[in-house]
Formats: sequence, C-alpha cells, structure tokens
Amino acid sequence: MDKTLIVTNDFPPRPGGIQAFLHNMALRLDPEQVVVYASTWKRGREGAEATAAFDAEQPFPVVRDRATMLLPTPRVTRRAAGLLREHGCRSVWFGAAAPLGLMAPALRRAGARRIVATTHGHEAGWAQLPAARGLLRRIGEGTDTLTYLGEYTRSRIAAALTEQAAARMVRLPPGVDEKTFHPDSGGARVRAELGLAERPVVVCVSRLVPRKGQDTLIEAMPRVLAAHPDTVLLIVGGGPYEADLRRLARERGVDASVRFTGAVPWAELPAHYGAGDVFAMPCRTRRGGLDVEGLGIVYLEASATGLPVLAGESGGAPDAVLDGETGWVVPGGAPEQTAERLVLLLSDPELRARMGERGRAWVHDRWRWDHLAGDLRELL
Repeated sequence: MDKTLIVTNDFPPRPGGIQAFLHNMALRLDPEQVVVYASTWKRGREGAEATAAFDAEQPFPVVRDRATMLLPTPRVTRRAAGLLREHGCRSVWFGAAAPLGLMAPALRRAGARRIVATTHGHEAGWAQLPAARGLLRRIGEGTDTLTYLGEYTRSRIAAALTEQAAARMVRLPPGVDEKTFHPDSGGARVRAELGLAERPVVVCVSRLVPRKGQDTLIEAMPRVLAAHPDTVLLIVGGGPYEADLRRLARERGVDASVRFTGAVPWAELPAHYGAGDVFAMPCRTRRGGLDVEGLGIVYLEASATGLPVLAGESGGAPDAVLDGETGWVVPGGAPEQTAERLVLLLSDPELRARMGERGRAWVHDRWRWDHLAGDLRELL
C-alpha cells in the first residue's frame, strides 16, 4: 500500500458511525503508511483536551484543521496538498466522498496517483438533487474509485455518475470487531447498575435524531407493556431529539419504562448493547429520501453481541439484517408492527437465542474488520 493521506470530517473523538468506520479502518492499516487530516471536533477547552488526548493515543499522525467542518475551499485544498507532499503520500482516501472529493483533481496534481472516496447515506441524498448531483458526478470523475456500503446506496449514487465512474464503484462497508462486541461484554453489570437485572430490556444504541426511530419505539411501548409489564426501553446515546423523546414518553404514559443514558463513552458501548434482550432501531427515511440510513452498523454490533435485531426499512439498513434469521425488518414509523415483533421476541427466549447465534456467526463470516481492511489496502 502506498503511503496514504486520509482526509475526513468524520474522525473521533467526534462520535458517530462514520467516525467509527474511518478509525477502525485506519487502525488496521500500516501506521507508518497513514497520515490523517481531520477537522476539529468542537471548540473550547473541553473539546480541545479530548481531541488532543485522543490524537496522542493514535499510532499514526493526526493533523487537525482549525475548522470544525472541512470544506473543499482553496485554503483547505492547499493544506491537504501540502500534507500530501510533506509526508510523501501517494494515495488519498476521502472518508466521505461528498463534498471533500471535489479536492481530488488538485491532490492529483500535487502527486497523488491513487484516490479513493467512500460514500455513505448522504451521497445517496445528493444524487436526487440537480445541483448536488452534478457535484457528485464531478467527484466520480476525479477519483479512481468510489466505494459504497450496499446495493441501496450503490444504485442511487451510480445513477448520478458517468457510466465509467459507476463501473469503478467497489463495495466497502464498515465492519465489526467481534472481540469487542460479544455476548460477555459486560451487559449484566450495566443492568445491575441501572436496576434492570430482572427486567426485559429493549435496547437502542444510536444518536437521538428523528430518522433513527426512537419515537416509534416509545409509541410501541404501551402495546409491549400490555404483554410484558416489566419491560424497559433503554435508549443509549445523546442528540438533539432527546427533549422531544422525553416529552413523548410522558405524553404516552410510559416515561417510567423508558430510560435515557445520555452519551456513553465508546469503551462502554459493548456493555450497553449487552444489557439488552433485544436490539431495536426502526429507522425511517425522511425529507423525500434526503435523510436516509446508509447501512446501520449498530445492527451488526448488536448481532455480534448475540442479540436479535429489529431494523427499519430505511435505505441500506436491511442489508445489515438477515430478515427472519438474525432479526426482522419493519416499516419505519410503524409502532404497531414494531410492537408485534418486540412482543414476539420478548415472549420466546429460544427464538432470541437462535437469532442471536445466527447473527454472531454471520458477523464473523462476513463483517469482520480485518477482512474489510484488506479490501481497502488493495484499493489504495
């Protein structure tokens, strides 16, 4: 692999699925062959200290831009080109193709001979808007390869590209560390700490935003509680939708059965998955297809933990579930169907165990980071 400059807005300690994707891939490349150019997570002393501590722990250099969001401006493009030359990088990996992939021609002029850009859910949204579609077409032409998460995102993005760029697309989904996410990850401890040791737990681990469907889970809770009165919905994560979700739980009279943990440190996430009997995130597509789930790594992490999963049908989320084997896919925004599946799973320990075992085996066979990082090395 040529020495590679990773250019990204999505890098820890900023939380999120894309961030975890980029970081896990970077850790599995030769650290002597990697340089990361990333945005600043957030301003202020706390953000600066967290970022500095994280960067110091990495086995490769991380260069932070002063901006909290990298855009393909002349200043950022010059900085990226300077880092490419300074560190002798011959390859570039854009962690998210849009919009940073617009810098590809300039970086090629600066000496990059191989440029790979990874697409996620938002590029599928770009492909539906005339102006953004034109920019995406330019990104496809300027790079050697656009990677995609699954068939849903590939089909949407390919429609915006030239025939030649679409033919160069390669699948590169995120993976799961099955040694981190496993059935003995500490769930019993978390349940005990939260006072949930003897109660059925439906867990959702995600950012709190409308697309993820935590509101659908709250709407489903009255029906779930009618069948299993001790059930708790454990909502793990932080985000701008939290106040609305808390209000909805009060309005539906289920606030005593809904627990919010707030944001949880990365190291504690496996244990919080393990605290559940069932994992559920019935995500939905919003804004006419512009706000869509790219894949949903949380479903795979839950499967690796040995849980059956309930996913929404948004975008590429169904690609992370073997419907009827590792869990089920339900229509987004459908509390009745969500409740029906949750009640069935909570009522049948053998079904939960069978789906959880199948999910863990599937993750081991198809979704391990080591296999997928090997694919990235070949692309670079």
